[in-house]
Amino acid sequence: MVDFSIKYMGLALRNPLVVGSSGLTNTSEGVGRCAVAGAGAVVLKSLFEEQMQAETEDLEQHSWILGHPEAFEYVRGMRMGLGPREYLKLVEEAKKAVSIPVIASLNCVSPKWWVNYAKQIERAGADALELNISVMPSDPNRTSKQLEDLHFKVFEEVKTRIEIPIAVKIGPYFTSMARVADEFSKRGVSALVLFNRFYQLDIDIEELQLVSGYRFSSSHEMGLPLRWIALLAGRIRCDLAASTGVHDGSGVIRQLLAGASAVQICSTLYINGVEHIGRILEEVETWMGKHGFNSIEEIRGKLSQVLSDRPELYERLQYIRALVGIE
Repeated sequence: MVDFSIKYMGLALRNPLVVGSSGLTNTSEGVGRCAVAGAGAVVLKSLFEEQMQAETEDLEQHSWILGHPEAFEYVRGMRMGLGPREYLKLVEEAKKAVSIPVIASLNCVSPKWWVNYAKQIERAGADALELNISVMPSDPNRTSKQLEDLHFKVFEEVKTRIEIPIAVKIGPYFTSMARVADEFSKRGVSALVLFNRFYQLDIDIEELQLVSGYRFSSSHEMGLPLRWIALLAGRIRCDLAASTGVHDGSGVIRQLLAGASAVQICSTLYINGVEHIGRILEEVETWMGKHGFNSIEEIRGKLSQVLSDRPELYERLQYIRALVGIE
């Protein structure tokens, strides 16, 4: 019998599969379906920072949102969606509906609104909080240090007010990802979620206007978080959760071997239904039995760079060999 149980952010999970923040988790009924399907934990649909504001007329002044067409449409119609009060109710109802950990999610671009609200989320019963810091580095007047400091400030101001574990979900656009990850770890983050998949942009060449790109990830997008988890695992003092591009048991296994503590899945559940969670777990169990592994702990980080006798394979040599192979 394979032992799937893990610890993520200090929370006991029956398995490492975490349903990521999405429309699948925006109701207690949806959360319940994920739990019945076998999820180890769920991240509730994010509450956007703009929803904390009483007025929405100035939304177009937020430069970050112009690069997020779906987010722009979402916040324009936010009065019909989950607001701050309704979100606290969602946390309470989700906790009553399931026995697995419920992780609240806040989508942030600044620390302005979250210091007091995070405390309310904790009181509502959330087991942990995921801060999805969605700041695109698109302003040429902002230095890399300013962007990094903004991320740290959002986290630290929330951390001073709550006791529950905090995960920070970040994008890959940093000058030194390893330094940023290490700094978050030193400042007390419980987990880093790699990576935030920014809304995809496309252009309608007939209407000559911006439109939303394809909503779902593909398995080909898994390479970026896989590499960074393999590079960071065992080097920083916090958990690492993989996000983006995991669609099946093979993807889960690779992320765990690289060093992930937990693996978030989302797009594949939209495509295949939440029942796909069970099929993924079966695939992982079959593979583990075939290779003689009895627990997740036996495979976690087995192929991380820190445990490798050939660490150069994770960086430049791999790149050179890829080019030589193509040529």
